[in-house]
Amino acid sequence: MSDKHDIQALRETVKRYLEVAYDPIQEERRRLWSAHHAFKPTPPPIFVMVGMFNAFCKEMFGDAQMKCADPLFREHERWLKMRLFVSEIGDDQIIEPWLTQGAAIETYGGRPWGLAQDFEPSAMEGGAMKMHSSLDDWSLMNQMHFPHHCVDENLTRAAVEKIGDAVGDLIPIDVNRGPLCQGTRMDISTDLAQLRGLETIMTDMYEYPDELHKLLAYMRDGILANHREAEDAGHWTLTSQINQTELYSDDLERPKPNSGPRRRRDLWACCMAQELTLVSPEFHDIFMLQYQIPIMKEFGAISYGCCENLTEKIDILRQIPNLRIIAVTPSADPKRCAEQIGSDYIISYRPNPTDMICGEFNEDRIRRILRRDLAAMRGGHVQINLKDIETVERDPDRLRRWTRIAREVIDEVWE
Repeated sequence: MSDKHDIQALRETVKRYLEVAYDPIQEERRRLWSAHHAFKPTPPPIFVMVGMFNAFCKEMFGDAQMKCADPLFREHERWLKMRLFVSEIGDDQIIEPWLTQGAAIETYGGRPWGLAQDFEPSAMEGGAMKMHSSLDDWSLMNQMHFPHHCVDENLTRAAVEKIGDAVGDLIPIDVNRGPLCQGTRMDISTDLAQLRGLETIMTDMYEYPDELHKLLAYMRDGILANHREAEDAGHWTLTSQINQTELYSDDLERPKPNSGPRRRRDLWACCMAQELTLVSPEFHDIFMLQYQIPIMKEFGAISYGCCENLTEKIDILRQIPNLRIIAVTPSADPKRCAEQIGSDYIISYRPNPTDMICGEFNEDRIRRILRRDLAAMRGGHVQINLKDIETVERDPDRLRRWTRIAREVIDEVWE
């Protein structure tokens, strides 16, 4: 299949995408999120997280469903079609009028700290991978190195020029040179568990606390170096930030493509410690949060939590000076979390996707759960983030129907 065919297919998709991106509803959504994230009274915005980590998306947007053969064009086609699909769900996600090309960032061959972070695939399709820890002897810390920020500008330029030549006359091409250490690479916890082993780090807290503190300090300093190098290079921009929803707030600058350098203090970041969900608040504070805070305090606003249960840890999170959002996950107690959080922070309410979408689609159950939890959170600042949707049982229309139900419940419960 020729590049000419690929470019024609990609251009057709871009044109459809831009029709949605320039719909006036996108500006309404920007105003909603801007007010919401600035702690102004709004109804709960809804964000349905759809991405290639969702198993059903792999079926809908796999290579066989794409028209482009060229890998670069195909990835952009896939992203555009996924966003077009999202636009039909009816939630409050914003479809932005630009296309982002990621820079070629040094990842150290999957060994950002210099040691292997290997996984053994499951023998069962869809099963869990087995993690092989590589830092099984403390002496191996001598082989570790910082994940320095490095961009291959030649590879980056080639990709940007290629996609720009194809569709750059239709849509702005944003270049994201953001550093490697963001999201789960920023939280220390994810890489720590992969390097040392999940069970091992829990026993380390008792048996090898001094060594564990030394490792945590090293990883903290490595992430800070990675971020500082990217900032010194002018590579943090308004589109290289992450908060797991929309990047709008009345007290922060709006995202825009190719914004030029920004400081971390002007940007969002997200942090988490999923691997420590069963660790006590005291040990979470001592062996994780105190090492995360120096990283987080450099940013303008922080979203904390992903899938872990933070019900017993709200008090320790109050130490984060710029904390904006706290995740209330399926394993958490929504009522107890809401009582502790009050209106001090934004609650990112994350209902169980099995109850909502992935199992039997039971409207009565969905309404009952949403009514109960939203009623408990009334009076606070709440957003609904439906994520980790592994299946829709071959019925993608469930996402649209669920969003409609959620809006109806909000209208019933919210004042």
